[in-house]
Amino acid sequence: MTMKNICSIVIAIFRQRLFTANDSEFSDEHGKPRRNCPPKFPAMPKPKGKAKRPVPPLPRRWAGARWRPVAVGGGLGLAAAAYVGVDYLRHLSPAWHGRLRPALWAALALATTARAPFYRRWDAELRAAPRFLAALVFMLAALLCEAISVRFINTVLGLQWHRSTAPLPDTGQWILLALNEKLPQTVVDLLRARIITLHHYLMLFIMLGFSALFDCIKGPGLSIGSRYMFTMAVGRLLRTITFLATILPSARPWCAEARYRIPDYPHPWAQKYYAPYASDRMMIWRVMKQDMPYATLQDYPDEYKPDWGLMSFLVDILRPNTGEGPSWYHLLKKSSGGCSDLLYSGHMLVAVLTAMAWTEAYGGWSSIVIWFLVVHSAQREIRERHHYSVDCIVAIYVGMLLWRMTGFLWSARETNRSRRIAKLDEVQNRLFRAAKDSDILEVRSLLGEVELAGQEKKGFSQCIIFSFAAAMIVFTLLFVLLAFTLTNDG
Repeated sequence: MTMKNICSIVIAIFRQRLFTANDSEFSDEHGKPRRNCPPKFPAMPKPKGKAKRPVPPLPRRWAGARWRPVAVGGGLGLAAAAYVGVDYLRHLSPAWHGRLRPALWAALALATTARAPFYRRWDAELRAAPRFLAALVFMLAALLCEAISVRFINTVLGLQWHRSTAPLPDTGQWILLALNEKLPQTVVDLLRARIITLHHYLMLFIMLGFSALFDCIKGPGLSIGSRYMFTMAVGRLLRTITFLATILPSARPWCAEARYRIPDYPHPWAQKYYAPYASDRMMIWRVMKQDMPYATLQDYPDEYKPDWGLMSFLVDILRPNTGEGPSWYHLLKKSSGGCSDLLYSGHMLVAVLTAMAWTEAYGGWSSIVIWFLVVHSAQREIRERHHYSVDCIVAIYVGMLLWRMTGFLWSARETNRSRRIAKLDEVQNRLFRAAKDSDILEVRSLLGEVELAGQEKKGFSQCIIFSFAAAMIVFTLLFVLLAFTLTNDG
């Protein structure tokens, strides 16, 4: 047998070992080979003719499943179900809800704090922290742009437009009304029930990220958090561009009058470019032919222009009114979810991203339940006329596509093994040359490089890691409370 054939067999065995590292008796739960366990090589077959290049076995689907030893018992799924169930008690028994909710929150916080000192991947979390903070800043900037845009489209046409413009015909609403006539009342009540809302989806994802402490999902948890926030920011920016392009009437015509204090007349921009050509078909035909505004403007009152200092450029965009607060920030706090229809639904985007993250990272029966809750939330958004059907449908497929496109930030697949395979492909020719020259030391050195390629780099002291762990837990808990406070109205 030639050295080339021997080298081919060694490469095949090494590839097989890489693909089965997590399930091998020579590896721990993180897929790293255990020390003091010599590999047991199979009997060397006798080659017949020219040796063929070994083909590695295909990777198994749902690779994230082997990253969750606790998931066998459904620990994370049960915790999520307990959170949603206890919170739903506010509608059934407010007294029990007041008792159980603080107890559940305390239990989750204590479990996280008790597990944190024993988490073995804080060094990886520390390396992922800069990317996490960058994604957080990007998401906050996207949310700020969205809030400014929501205020603009709700005030630019004036209150009279919101009162007089009828909602768009929505076949999804027709279908739900028809089902209400056919289905049993119990089923209709279940479809109407507010089982899960925006902050529940946020909490489910936060629980998913923290479950990396318990090895329920593949860590680091900050990496999946980075992917979630980055995808959320991109989705919010795309949403902002979409609803700014065309202003659609709300499915709730009374919304603007109840929520905003805006003038009845349109903004000066709408006075010139929209109002004269809104209903008269001859004027619409003429402006199409001339492709230039020509109508004489009506005499409207002057706009209120407060002094906001450096932020005064926002006055024309936000269109403040007297008595709405001393600064631009107070106006943005009142924008909430808006009153003009926002294509597509931001609530559904959050729900779909949470379901996609849960399915990829954890899987199991709980992910199926979450997808059912997503569908339930979609029909309730349409039923309660917060959105048109098209808003929910577009949000679902945009969220799914965006999540698929951001796998470079975090993936449930085994990246260490992928790095080893890539390194093995890189040094394969050198391995053949070393085998041809009978250089056993070079072969060992190259195989050692392949093994080291999949190992994580460590360069932080224990003091830095512990300080970072404590700061990250405190920061995340405070961020969760702040997020719930700011999203309680949408």
